Amino acid sequence: MFEILANAFVYGLETYAGLGFLFAIVFVSFGVDRLVSEARGAGPGFRLLILPGVAALWPMFFYRWFGKANEPPVERNPHRQTVRP
Repeated sequence: MFEILANAFVYGLETYAGLGFLFAIVFVSFGVDRLVSEARGAGPGFRLLILPGVAALWPMFFYRWFGKANEPPVERNPHRQTVRP
């Protein structure tokens, strides 16, 4: 019983990682320019640098890319609220 659960867990992680890697390649090639304006014109070094993070967090990037979000939301914290007039 434990072996079946362990195998299912490992296969689930492999599936998640595989989908994440495939999504990350497509996203880093085409989608990052749409979501982050500062990434426009970034070279291949930057794209290779963000590839592992995109692969790990691919559901969030998938939702942001195919959802209605364009730019990241502006962070709201006490420091920004104090500095802005």
